[in-house]
Amino acid sequence: MPLPAALIPGQPWTALAPMQDVTTLPFMRLLGKYGAPDLLFTEYFRVHGHSTLEKHIVDSICHHDTGRPIFGQLIGESLPDLERTVKAMEDAELPVAGIDLNMGCPAPKVYKKNVGGGLLREPSKVDEVLSCLRSAISGRFTVKMRIGFDSDQHFEAILDLIEKHDVDLLSLHARTVKEAYRSEVHYEYIKRAAERMACPVLANGNVTSVQKGQWVLDETKSAGLMIGRSCIRNPWIFRQHREHFAGEPVFQPTLGDVREYIEDLIVATSHTDRNGVYHINHMKKFLNFVGLGVDVDGKFLHEMRRAKSKDELDVICDRHLVNNGRAETPFPDEPIKGLVARPNCETSQGCSL
Repeated sequence: MPLPAALIPGQPWTALAPMQDVTTLPFMRLLGKYGAPDLLFTEYFRVHGHSTLEKHIVDSICHHDTGRPIFGQLIGESLPDLERTVKAMEDAELPVAGIDLNMGCPAPKVYKKNVGGGLLREPSKVDEVLSCLRSAISGRFTVKMRIGFDSDQHFEAILDLIEKHDVDLLSLHARTVKEAYRSEVHYEYIKRAAERMACPVLANGNVTSVQKGQWVLDETKSAGLMIGRSCIRNPWIFRQHREHFAGEPVFQPTLGDVREYIEDLIVATSHTDRNGVYHINHMKKFLNFVGLGVDVDGKFLHEMRRAKSKDELDVICDRHLVNNGRAETPFPDEPIKGLVARPNCETSQGCSL
């Protein structure tokens, strides 16, 4: 079954990387406002002996309202439970464009269970899982993976298995699981995969701007780009790529636009179980990335991390983003060098940059 076409025929695909606790229904809708990618991928459904289809992920599939195809992602290694979960998704007639297998999550609490990136240690188990899912899935079957667990030892063997089981699309984050997000991205592996695979390959890892995205496409010859944490910092990044590919003027957001985006984020992250300081602390997970483009000395990040209320956060955002004529200042295309998101404030497992 052919994959859904890119929004504009002939352009490379853009795809939203699945990010646990980030690519929720409200965030997908927010991207729909700022410029949705061609393809969406959900947070992962956890698959184990007692698992069910998590309602909040089902809601993101059914109600994202972006008009874009969405793929439901699974994480697990139990063959009967994977088969059962696929059947549950198909029996529920969830409007997915396909089902995706997570073989890349670098969170230790995940890979220690031999799921996500942990699968990459055992090609024989990968073979079993891919065979099970290919037989169970009546539609499109896609895979997201890294280049290996702690080395590239099994990289070519696993690409062979992906071809053997007729996977329809491969999204490749070109780091090992143990490298997490710390190392440089090894784009040569994406190029190797794109050159040899029958299915399209999406390039994932440090696609931080239109300029970087075009460089990655030129370097890897991939069919498109999968973007994760960079769209938290810059929700216009998919729109910008689409404009660039079409040869149109590329939208340049200002710090004033970023201030409005933060207000939208506050609404999107609101939850009945998340009030007061708990809501503000949850917001900091997003603002750690937004702040990478605000000021070279990192004062916004420093002050934001100490906010304890919406009122305090408003004052800090106004001071750095709109007061004293800053609202018209262009928001930089790339993160400011030297600024980093705190490791303990980064998005949780399954996140992709």
